[in-house]
Amino acid sequence: MRVEVTRCREGGGIQWRSHKCRRQQVIHIYSGCRKSGVKHKMNVIFFLLLGAAAAAALDDKIVGGYQCEAHSQPWQVSLNIGYHFCGGSLVNDQWIISAAHCWQNPYSQIAILGENHIWMHEGTEQFMAVDAIYWHESYDYQTFDYDIMLMKLAHPVAINEFVKPVALPKACPTPGDMCMVSGWGNIYTDQVFNPFYLQCVEVPILSNKECENSYPGMITERMVCAGYLEGGKDACQGDSGGPLVCNGELQGIVSWGQGCAQPNYPGVYTKICALMPWINEILSRYS
Repeated sequence: MRVEVTRCREGGGIQWRSHKCRRQQVIHIYSGCRKSGVKHKMNVIFFLLLGAAAAAALDDKIVGGYQCEAHSQPWQVSLNIGYHFCGGSLVNDQWIISAAHCWQNPYSQIAILGENHIWMHEGTEQFMAVDAIYWHESYDYQTFDYDIMLMKLAHPVAINEFVKPVALPKACPTPGDMCMVSGWGNIYTDQVFNPFYLQCVEVPILSNKECENSYPGMITERMVCAGYLEGGKDACQGDSGGPLVCNGELQGIVSWGQGCAQPNYPGVYTKICALMPWINEILSRYS
């Protein structure tokens, strides 16, 4: 089972306050805050859960793709803790959508937008602090159901030709729709090589039946498969949390799968359209 989660393990020194609302779990991040609003025992449980998620082996890269045209995916985000560890998608001037399994200590990370060459400063980048993180209260780190989180930036980004939000879906995708996946993840199935430039790959949406046949008993209503049953093109290690964009709308989040670009094992993505009520509620309540 491919779970792209090598990056949920950091926990020490996080300064946050957690509470549960009626329909979602919320983590508020306060700059300079030194106190936790939960008991120490809860902190231990929280970090143990993160550790358990991190222990799962991950594969989440672009395989079989090509170097994107520079800044052709202006919603692409690099989540960075001194190095790129996950992707994300800008959905308005102050909010990013990513995978819940990409959660990291917010004080150790920044969100980088307008990036193309990941190790070269090109003057198009915007480096943003994260103010608050909201992940779905039903997220299951074992099955990767509800693998989604919303990140509120400390300040709005400057929208320009290099940094633009992607539209959220008005309807669910149709099998056969061609979609773009992008990221800086590994580009090989049998060795590790992370590219400098943003990579793209086009993959089709698969039917629920094809998805379920590839992963019997593992696909939920919050998941969608995209890729080729013959293999060869896929997302993999380093692309987790990144976008699956179909007809100009964000339809998926890179989540999990078996291996990378393997025959009969397409990529599995968080299904954005199935989670729009939750997304709209968070954006409305906390914007």
